[in-house]
Amino acid sequence: MDFILEYIKAFAVGGALCVIAQILLDKTALTPARILVGYAVAGVILGAVGLYGPLVDFAGAGATTPLTGFGNLIATGIKEAVEEKGLLGALTGGLSAASAGIAAVLCFSFIAALVSRGRPK
Repeated sequence: MDFILEYIKAFAVGGALCVIAQILLDKTALTPARILVGYAVAGVILGAVGLYGPLVDFAGAGATTPLTGFGNLIATGIKEAVEEKGLLGALTGGLSAASAGIAAVLCFSFIAALVSRGRPK
């Protein structure tokens, strides 16, 4: 029964993040690209002040899957790499931490491009 509660928490937190993004799209003049960047930066800031870790512990994939989770992942990777390698870690840590996700995006987008038929605009 505990796994059902985990799903509900993940759905509620992930859904709330999506609702906030949709409200920003509908009620402001912000472009989707600016909202995406804002979410990534918000993840970095919330991770830096120590608020994103407890949110991940509470919501699991509901907090790590949205773009805020990606920003937090990159910031965490940079922080760990700087502690291990010094200043060079600031350049390599983010990509090392997010490499699996980036590789998956590249592979699946390539497959989608092969399967679908694009039309020029």
